Amino acid sequence: MIFRAARHTNDIQAITKFYTNIIGLDKLGHFDKHGSYSGVFLGKKGENWHLEFTQSDDKAQHSFDVDDILVFYPKEQAEYDAVLKRIVENELELIKPQNSYWEQNGVMILDPDGFRVVISWVYCKKD
Repeated sequence: MIFRAARHTNDIQAITKFYTNIIGLDKLGHFDKHGSYSGVFLGKKGENWHLEFTQSDDKAQHSFDVDDILVFYPKEQAEYDAVLKRIVENELELIKPQNSYWEQNGVMILDPDGFRVVISWVYCKKD
């Protein structure tokens, strides 16, 4: 089974930059003006999942709570450390999670739309 999570955004360029330059996802594809929608597919090459972000003339109106989270599990310690380095270099604020599990097992930041994102070290293989 292949998994895609799709979300509408008001700033596809900021979202793309965040998930590629900070989180480290690959830009897998994009489309322009399908109807009034443009979009981008972000994920990891060779994996069976990806995120889709779309933008259109209709403004995104997000409704979420503190436990709506995208969680990324780097497979290697070096990958986790690289994401943390980019978070620091880009002066992103760390957010205190509502669920203490995420505080103990990773770091939380906000994406440009205000959604919470966790980078967790739980599955890192030690180099």
